[in-house]
Amino acid sequence: MANGKSRITPTHSTNVAQRALNSISPWHRSRKKPSPTRWSAISAEPNDMNWNDDVKFVKGIGERRAKALFQIGVKTLGQLIYHVPRRYLDRSNIVLMKDLKIGEETTAVGRVTGAKMVHGKRRPYFQMVLTDDTGFLTCRWFNGAQWLADRFNKDDVVAVSGKIDFYGGLQISHPDFDILSDDKSNPINTGMIMPLYPSTQALQSVGLDSRGFRRVLKPLMSELPRIVPEPLPDNVLREYHLLPRYAALEQAHFPDSLEHLEAGRDRLKFDELFFMQLLLALRSSAVVRKTKRNRYEQPGDILESQYKLLPYDLTDAQKRVMHEIWNDLKSPHPMNRLLQGDVGSGKTVVSLLAAAITAGNGYQTALMAPTEILAEQHYQVAVKFFEGTQIRPVLLTGSNTAAQKKEIYKALKAGYYQLAIGTHALIQGKVTFKNLQLAIIDEQHRFGVVQRGDLIEKAEDADVLVMTATPIPRTLSMTVYGDLSVSILDEMPKNRQPIITRLVDVAKLRTVYDFIRQEVETGRQAFVVYPLIEESEKIDLEAATKGFEYLSKSVFPEFTLALLHGRMTSTEKDAVMASFAKNETQIMVSTTVIEVGIDYPNATVMVIENAERFGLTQLHQLRGRIGRGKHRSVCVLLQRKPNPESTHRLEIMVKTSDGFKIAEEDLKIRGAGDLFGTRQHGLPNLKLADLIEDADILQEARKAAFAVVENDPQLRKDHHAGLRHVVMTEFNDLLGFAKIG
Repeated sequence: MANGKSRITPTHSTNVAQRALNSISPWHRSRKKPSPTRWSAISAEPNDMNWNDDVKFVKGIGERRAKALFQIGVKTLGQLIYHVPRRYLDRSNIVLMKDLKIGEETTAVGRVTGAKMVHGKRRPYFQMVLTDDTGFLTCRWFNGAQWLADRFNKDDVVAVSGKIDFYGGLQISHPDFDILSDDKSNPINTGMIMPLYPSTQALQSVGLDSRGFRRVLKPLMSELPRIVPEPLPDNVLREYHLLPRYAALEQAHFPDSLEHLEAGRDRLKFDELFFMQLLLALRSSAVVRKTKRNRYEQPGDILESQYKLLPYDLTDAQKRVMHEIWNDLKSPHPMNRLLQGDVGSGKTVVSLLAAAITAGNGYQTALMAPTEILAEQHYQVAVKFFEGTQIRPVLLTGSNTAAQKKEIYKALKAGYYQLAIGTHALIQGKVTFKNLQLAIIDEQHRFGVVQRGDLIEKAEDADVLVMTATPIPRTLSMTVYGDLSVSILDEMPKNRQPIITRLVDVAKLRTVYDFIRQEVETGRQAFVVYPLIEESEKIDLEAATKGFEYLSKSVFPEFTLALLHGRMTSTEKDAVMASFAKNETQIMVSTTVIEVGIDYPNATVMVIENAERFGLTQLHQLRGRIGRGKHRSVCVLLQRKPNPESTHRLEIMVKTSDGFKIAEEDLKIRGAGDLFGTRQHGLPNLKLADLIEDADILQEARKAAFAVVENDPQLRKDHHAGLRHVVMTEFNDLLGFAKIG
C-alpha cells in the first residue's frame, strides 16, 4: 500500500468476482467505481438467505454442524462467510518427499498408501504412510489415535505440516493435516490454490475439516454480491483502491491467483484496522467536543514552590512535557494524553507537578496504579514531595479496613484530600470526589478499558494523563493509545548511571554469587528475581521459596535475606520493603512483583533467574529497578536452559538499554497479541491483520478512519449508514463515552 507495490493485476477469468477485479487498476492508480452492495440496497427473495440468518439454515450445515460452529463463535451466515482460511497450499510452498530435511518445519502432500493402528510398548498409536512420485513419509499420532484411524481412507490426498524426524525412515509426529481430495487426484497439480481452514476436533467430527468447509462455502460464492453488505463508503473504496467486500471474500476463499488472494486479504485486513481506528477516532472526537466545567486560571503557587524545592534540575524533556501538560490543562477541552518514559526517566515527578497545578487551582487529583506495591510507592513519594504544603495525599487500596475506607470516602467527598492514590479501589461505586479534575493512570497497559473508563467517569470531563514505563513502538501506540496525544520523556536525569548487563549460564553461578557478596560487603544491596507466570504460578512460587531457602542457608548465611511475592498480605509486603529500604535486609529474593515502581537507590545488583522465560520488555522493566543511585549497577541474566533462540533474544538486552529498541525487538519476536491484548484496551480483536507486517495498511486505515470522523463526528450522514450499523451492532460495547447515531 504505502510502499507502492502493486497489489492487484487484472487477469482473464469468468468467476463472479472477476468483473470487480478487472475494474481495478494496480494499487496506486485510479480505478472505475466498483458499485459495491450498499446496506440500504440489500434485497432478497423470500427463500434466499441473508447475512444475519442463522447458520443452521445454510445448505450442508444443519443442527449438528451448527452446534459445532457455535463453539467457535460462528452463528450466522455472515460469520460463516468470514471464517476465512488460515493458510493456503500451492506449488510454491509444498516440499517433495525427496527434498524433505530432518529438523525442518515443512508441508508435504501425498497419497495415503498405508494406514493402521500400531500397538506400541506404552500405548497404541495410529500410523499412516503418504507417498508422492519421489518418495514416502510416515506420519504417527499418539493422541486421538482411534478417531484418526477412522478419518483416512486409502488413496486420500492429504497435506501434512510439522517437523521432520528420522526413525527408521523419514517421519513426522502429530502433524497438522488436511484431506485435499478422496479420488487420488492432487488438486495442487492443477495449479489450484487450496484454502486450509481453521478447525477443531468438534468441527472435524461433524465433517467440517478444510474439505468440508470448501464444500459448504463453494456454492455460496455466486451469491456473495447479493448477500454481503458493503460498510465502507464509496469515496473510501475509490481513494484507497479497495476491492468490494464481496469480491475480497471470494478471493480469500477461492483465489484465482496469488495476486488476487493478496488483494482480497488486504481488503479484509483494511476493514479490521479501519474499524479499530474508527473507534479511536470516535473516542478522540468525543473528548475534543467536550467542554470542561472547571478551568485552570494559572499554574498556581504550589507548583512554583515545589519547583524551587526540587533537589535537582528537571531534564529538558521533563520541562517540555510539563509545558505540553499545562497547555492541555488550561485548554477548554479535557486533556487526553499519554506520557511515555523509559524506566527512570522521571515520570513520577512530572505527574506530581501536574497534581500541584490541579491543587493550586482548587481541584482534586486521583492517581491509579495497577498494584498495591506500586500505589504504596507512589504514596510514600507523594507524602515526602508535598511535605510542608497544603496538599494532603491519601492512600486507598483493597487493604484498607472498612472503617478506614468509610473515613476516606467521607473526606474525599468533602474535598479534604487533594490527591488520592490507590488501586482499582479508587473506582469502586462508593468513592465520590468533591471536585476531581485530574485522573492519572499509571502503567495503563495493565488496566482494561473498562477500569480506565470507570475512573474517568468519576469526573465526567476530567483531564486524563496516562503514564507508562513500557516503551511502546509507534505501530502499537497508534492502536492501543491511538486516541491520546503523546508526550515522550526521551532523556535520563544526569545522575543516572548506565547499567551493565551480563548473560551467564549455571557454570558461572559461583562467580555471580561471589560478586553479590563483594557488593553487599561494601554496603550495597541485591535483588534475585524468579519468574512467575500465571499458568505455572504454584510451581514458580515454590521455586522462588526454595531458592530463598537455599540462598539464605547455603550461599549467604552471613547476610539477611527476605522473600517478596504477590501472595503475601500488604502488611507482610510493607514490612519486607521497609526492611530493605533501611538496609536491614541485604538481599531481596522476589518474584516479578517488583517489575514496576520499586525504587531503592542502594540496590546495585540484580540476578534474574531463568531469564530465558521472560519477554524482553519485562526484563527491561526488572532491570530498571537498579541503577537508581550514584553507584555502578550490574544486571545478571542467568539462563538455566539456554537455547539458540533465547540466547539471541537475551543478547539484545546485553547490547542496549534503550527501551524503545527493546520494545521493537520484543514486538518482532512475540507479536502484538502477546504484548498487548487489543480487546483488553477496548479495541476489536484482529483475525487477519498483523500490526507489524501490515503497518502500511494500518497507516492507510488510520488516515481513512480519522478523515471520516473529522467530516462526520457522529456518523450521522446517509453515506456513513454502513459504518454506523457496524459500529452499533459489533462494537457498541467498545465505544466508551463516544456517542454516535
